[in-house]
Amino acid sequence: MNAFASLQSTIVLVLGVLALGCEVFAIVDALRHRRDAYAAAGKRTKTFWTIVLAVALAVGIVSLFNVLSFIGIIAFVAAAVYLTDVRPALRQVTGRGHPNQGPYGAW
Repeated sequence: MNAFASLQSTIVLVLGVLALGCEVFAIVDALRHRRDAYAAAGKRTKTFWTIVLAVALAVGIVSLFNVLSFIGIIAFVAAAVYLTDVRPALRQVTGRGHPNQGPYGAW
């Protein structure tokens, strides 16, 4: 029974580290883009996303060992929304990313 608890704790810790990695990547990416790119992409302001992602990062640090808590899941979802919705729009506006194109050309 003790081995199962240890395995479960290890899995939760790995998930916590992965979630924290996503949150760090999201805030670093949000800080890299210009303010006007957010408006050009039709998204909320850079200040809004920086605050949301900073709070998500703080919550991610606090809930590292309990990532499956309600607040930990909300923090991860905030970073996931940025990474799946806002980041692609910003990359398209700034010319860093093209739809349907991989690193070696069109798909």
